[in-house]
Amino acid sequence: MDFSLLGPVAVTTGTGEVALGPVKRRSLLAMLLLQPNAIVPVEQLITCLWDEEPPEHARTVIQGHVSRLRATLAEAGADAYGVELVTRGSAYQLRMPEQLVDSQRFSELLSLARPEAAPEEAVDLLRQALDLWRGPALTGTVASPPFAAAAHALEERRLAAVEALARAHGALGRYEKAADVLHPVAVANPLREGLIAALMLALYRIGRQSDAIAWYHRTRELLADDLGVDPGERLRAAYQEILRAAPAPNAPQAQAQAQHHGQGRDEGQGQGQGQGQGQIPAQAAAARQEPAPGPQLLPRPPAGFLGRDHELAYLTRLTLPAAEPADPANGPAHGSAHGGFPPEGGITLVSGPAGVGKTGLVVHWGHAHAYAFPDGRLFADLRGFSGGEAAAPAEVLREFLLALGQPADRIPPSPEAAAALYRSLVANRRLLVVLDNASSSAQVRPLLPGGPQCTTLVTSRSRLDGLIATDAARPVRLHALGPEDGVALLGALLGPDRVAEDPEAAQELVTLCDGLPLALRAASAQLQARPRWRLARLATALRDERRRLALLSAEDAGVAAALRNSAARLSADDARLLRTLGTGFAREVNTAEAAALAGADPELIQDGLERLAEMHLLDEEATNRYVMSDLVKLFAQDSEDRRDGEGKG
Repeated sequence: MDFSLLGPVAVTTGTGEVALGPVKRRSLLAMLLLQPNAIVPVEQLITCLWDEEPPEHARTVIQGHVSRLRATLAEAGADAYGVELVTRGSAYQLRMPEQLVDSQRFSELLSLARPEAAPEEAVDLLRQALDLWRGPALTGTVASPPFAAAAHALEERRLAAVEALARAHGALGRYEKAADVLHPVAVANPLREGLIAALMLALYRIGRQSDAIAWYHRTRELLADDLGVDPGERLRAAYQEILRAAPAPNAPQAQAQAQHHGQGRDEGQGQGQGQGQGQIPAQAAAARQEPAPGPQLLPRPPAGFLGRDHELAYLTRLTLPAAEPADPANGPAHGSAHGGFPPEGGITLVSGPAGVGKTGLVVHWGHAHAYAFPDGRLFADLRGFSGGEAAAPAEVLREFLLALGQPADRIPPSPEAAAALYRSLVANRRLLVVLDNASSSAQVRPLLPGGPQCTTLVTSRSRLDGLIATDAARPVRLHALGPEDGVALLGALLGPDRVAEDPEAAQELVTLCDGLPLALRAASAQLQARPRWRLARLATALRDERRRLALLSAEDAGVAAALRNSAARLSADDARLLRTLGTGFAREVNTAEAAALAGADPELIQDGLERLAEMHLLDEEATNRYVMSDLVKLFAQDSEDRRDGEGKG
């Protein structure tokens, strides 16, 4: 006879599962099993079995459940196993061998495991312990605080077992197995800092440094957004260890693994691109087989980057104008002392609307041209449009200095002194610096390296005209995908056969998504979750403007979330103008029409239109002709509806 608490509450014998009856009877058994052989007062059982005020006849109800449960156990042959439910005055006791309860066996196995002292034995013991779990603990019991607390305590012990198993694998040098054990649990527990720290170090030790760093930044943002706190000591220590020790000892082999396992990332929300054109050149892949001497902080390459050939070529012409062709078999050409060409350096600014793929573009380019930057590649998410507080330049400078090998105790506390030290350290280095998701020119300037051989790529939803005016940044405007590339992206995400079944619906989906990679990825997520849906069914759903933004979301990533983060940077007047334009005209408007709609002075409206265009919430397609995309228009209408609803409430 086996009693199960680590999943659905159940009793099984050699002939199958025992029918336990209603929820309260099952819950009564569970509470007795949580304390085997202990005397449990009826008052405690009443508290557990009723989430709200118990009825006056609660004791009678419990007596009835005990009587029926005693009979059920007897019918299942409990006596033969030494199991007996007895009454002790106004209390009950379930007498039994404790090893019949899975939670007791789990605890015993966990206590026997010694991950550091006897890792091989610990791996076997901990696997046995974790194999006892069949789902969330105490499933099927009353939703009362005592059961919630008991389930939480059991879950904490399961997470401790997972961490112990990862430590045992680590003690045996099996860091890839440690990462495999930790990853699904970290996904399910994104705020458990110790777990994330262990996963980061395991990923780093198999050469997946960019993945490890991405986990740190994701967790830091979640802590700030959900709890309003900074990362704790263990998470910070793991991050600094990775920065100080880069690159990992077995980087060549592990980088190949990272290429195999990598997934795309885009602007602040994990956006990427699909498979297709624009593959990483052979010389870049060959160059990455050698250990990199400098810091390598770029996120992993976007999986199967698609298209953008024109933009990539333009970015290369701006950034590496002296580039010579390379021999794919031997890496860069040998026309210069530094492997073919020196980067010209300077600042390139990639701007565009939310979800258009700015981060994916520059990260892909950075990996493709890694051979041009032998002294390393730095990366920082400045969190300018991530919904929380933007990254302080001093915070980023500290991370960069640690990555460049500066001891923590020798980093100046003054931001100005730290910036000066940073510029000094990189002055003669051939370095790529990527400053992603910038909110303003002022946020970027302290992080500019300034060395003649350093190249800086900045991405932003704002045009950052100040950076162009005072720092000679070269602008690259990124537009939505065209119909052909948009359909190809859907094919890469869903499989070409599914798209080929209904090419007209695929074209319509691209149109309904405004050609934004983020929106297309969200639409693909909807279809991947519903494998029986044809593309036309989703297209029909998206035609309903009231549902479109909701459908183009995947958990916390989606068009509406991205646009909310953009709108959060607007002044109250500009936000009001955006809502007015969203509800008051089709797609195009000029200054006079906008002023009439808003009932405001045309000069003030002109300035507001310019600011909305600067944030890529409008496009100025011709002089004094502003165009709003369909998705931005729907977002503006929804914002107006919610504002009206709040006002009426």
